[in-house]
Amino acid sequence: MVLRLIGWILLVLAVLAAGYEVFLAVGGDGYRMVPFGEIWFRLDQMLGTASLNVSQAVVQRYVWAWLWEAVVQTILGLPAWAVFGVPGIALLWIGSRRRRPRRFWR
Repeated sequence: MVLRLIGWILLVLAVLAAGYEVFLAVGGDGYRMVPFGEIWFRLDQMLGTASLNVSQAVVQRYVWAWLWEAVVQTILGLPAWAVFGVPGIALLWIGSRRRRPRRFWR
């Protein structure tokens, strides 16, 4: 149940991100892929938080510097609709798998 709810939330975010790309394309600028990092950066500016910079500092100092450079930067460069959509579909699939009822006899 919780996995499906999170999956649906992620799918809604993926649709919003794809809609944002379409909105920019129709606005006359032509199609441009909107990376996940750009959306995070814009939300950071709008809310006045420094979560992107703090995340980078924490990962580089306390986890591994290469993790930020190799993994997180790659994810930040992916299209936002893919970053939200792929895990959303996976969570919906995992959450919707039917489980056999338990039998107490056997």
